[in-house]
Amino acid sequence: MEQLHNINTHGVVRFITCGSVDDGKSTLIGRLLYDTKAVLTDQIKALSKTKHSRVTASDAAIDLALLTDGLEAEREQGITIDVAYRYFSTVKRKFIVADAPGHEQYTRNMVTGASQADVAILLVDATRIDTSTTSISLLAQTKRHAAIVKMLGLKHIAVAVNKIDLLNFDEKVFKKIKEEILNLAKTLKLPDPQVFPVSALLGDNIVSPSKNFDWYQGPTLLEWLEGLDVTSEKLGSKLRFPVQYVARQDGSAAEDFRGYLGRVESGEIRQGQSVTILPAGSSATVAEIYISNGVDSFSQNQSVAVAKAGDVIAMTFLEDVDVSRGDMIVEQDNASDLLTKQLIADICWLDQDALSTSRKYILRHTTNTVFAKVKNIIQILDIETLSQGVEENSLGVNMIGRVELALQKPIAADLFDQSLATGSFVLIDEATNHTVAAGMIREAL
Repeated sequence: MEQLHNINTHGVVRFITCGSVDDGKSTLIGRLLYDTKAVLTDQIKALSKTKHSRVTASDAAIDLALLTDGLEAEREQGITIDVAYRYFSTVKRKFIVADAPGHEQYTRNMVTGASQADVAILLVDATRIDTSTTSISLLAQTKRHAAIVKMLGLKHIAVAVNKIDLLNFDEKVFKKIKEEILNLAKTLKLPDPQVFPVSALLGDNIVSPSKNFDWYQGPTLLEWLEGLDVTSEKLGSKLRFPVQYVARQDGSAAEDFRGYLGRVESGEIRQGQSVTILPAGSSATVAEIYISNGVDSFSQNQSVAVAKAGDVIAMTFLEDVDVSRGDMIVEQDNASDLLTKQLIADICWLDQDALSTSRKYILRHTTNTVFAKVKNIIQILDIETLSQGVEENSLGVNMIGRVELALQKPIAADLFDQSLATGSFVLIDEATNHTVAAGMIREAL
């Protein structure tokens, strides 16, 4: 049985750092951990003995990036390969932070981390942007990560223009880069980003205000994160309960128990409520709801009248109905409208082998799996120009495109803009079991 997690996320902000390689993502997270006192003394001592050539400010400087670069290969090469998750808290709130790789070959790792985030912090290395010309350009991987952030529907975006200290804290340089960042956001139709001048290595404008930025009057990066309201961006009001497991306790008729386990992805469910089980379309009445008191643990003593989004529960029905893993329990109103066998979706291709329209893939949507075929590649995003084109008839690794999918059997799906959980999916290669694409549903036909 798969583990079920019931984590109280009230007040917790999940954010990811992204951008091109060597922009300072790991160092920025390390600075946040260090300046918020989230690093133990013995960790600091260990870091002082394992410096890397990335540290150039002084011989005594600590390589803060090593706080997130946990793999041996990352420490040896001075790069981030896997997504590293860290936790820290302030007086005002708690944070879960993901450090995403900047290298193009690890774009799939960045997609994984960003899919669970409330906020994206996009880093830009000011020293790598040529501001001497009238028209300046951001790096291709910066644009790619920004496009992925848009696809994933993140509503809160910050851009940290890093390493300004190496440019003598020049306000004019910052303003030119900021203008190009705002142009990028407009082109991609991103939410208006908050743009910060920072030095992750020295700590300027990360946790505390910096005298070096006397021309900047806005909040520090941490102050901005502490003030974000992410509650309104959570899942909507319509009931969505993907069935993850069916638990059966054998015994006499009086003691017989058949519970349907999973997480309430959106809305709420109440005792006595009439619901519909999709795709079958059968109706049932909720008898009891049990809240988990730990992983895979439910007790009848914990029966509740209502369960809300994020709760991990087991429920029973008054009626004897056929329910299986992968079914979706929803409200009765317009339930059949959710069923679809054709999708228009944006996908980020993650596999070394290119997408093939001649083969079937496994589409995993919530707890459900169905066979799917890509009927048509509608358009491909050109990362350099940020324009949509159809010059290529296939998607290669790390490419982003819009495709039409045909499914072997119907699924209960929402649009991604309406629900992160029920509007997203992954494609899996049946032969290799590799996850080959991450997808966001844009239309259900």
